[in-house]
Amino acid sequence: MNAPLQGHTARNLTRAIFDTVLEVDRVSLEYRTPQRVVRATHEVSFEVDRADRFVLLGPSGCGKSTLLKAVAGFIEPVDGRILLDGQAVRAPGPDRIVVFQEFDQLPPWKTVKQNVMFPLLASRTLGRREAEVRALHYLEKVGLSAFADAYPHTLSGGMKARVAIARALAMQPKILLMDEPFAALDALTRRKMQEELLELWDEVRFTLLFVTHSIEEALVVGNRILLLSPHPGRVRAEIDSHRFGLHSLGGAAFQQTAQRIHRLLFEAGAGEAGSPDVPGTHLAIQPQERAS
Repeated sequence: MNAPLQGHTARNLTRAIFDTVLEVDRVSLEYRTPQRVVRATHEVSFEVDRADRFVLLGPSGCGKSTLLKAVAGFIEPVDGRILLDGQAVRAPGPDRIVVFQEFDQLPPWKTVKQNVMFPLLASRTLGRREAEVRALHYLEKVGLSAFADAYPHTLSGGMKARVAIARALAMQPKILLMDEPFAALDALTRRKMQEELLELWDEVRFTLLFVTHSIEEALVVGNRILLLSPHPGRVRAEIDSHRFGLHSLGGAAFQQTAQRIHRLLFEAGAGEAGSPDVPGTHLAIQPQERAS
């Protein structure tokens, strides 16, 4: 899997060696409030390779959700560029599908199957017969075949989450974007959804960009984690976390890595050159971190 590298030369080398799907190159994002213009992120760079489970992790307000929306094409960078398969992202498109935190985005007058079919029909990706076949295929993948004709109000929060994931994957996007998708669920359901997401990834091998502010969730879900500093979001470090998962919870290495991430996120100087890393965990410190 792609090892974290730094600078323009490293990015070009990575593109040559790995199957890079998404490139975010020195992207700065801003938004306007009634009082002023706020910088959400500052010169953020990273790459996502095909079949990566890439996590954006940082404290509230660091711009991680704003970055996800920029990748989706909802927000235009004030500086930098975002490339998907080498093409500049300028607007939303069916090659990037977002799963948001709120699952009540499912139209209540449509059945589960109709909800999954809707974007396929609205985008004219498939005809009705083909859309139904694909919708049923992905409902089977998320274990909801028996609920194809049910309405959203009859489903639990976890089931609504699965419908949203099935609807997104049915579009077969180049990259699936998930913005804290399990944050509104109770702890047990959240753990179950993490498990099901990983099982689904094992089977389908989709490319995932996942936003969370939970260190534990980042280690469980991601194979690579980008750490963003408190507002405005800057890259602090990137961690290769592929060896962790639900099986690692409670283990010493998992806990040590979680503590290390916490220090990198919140303690000034925690990532200075020469500071000890967790054995076996690849970590790349960005230049601004070393200077802190």
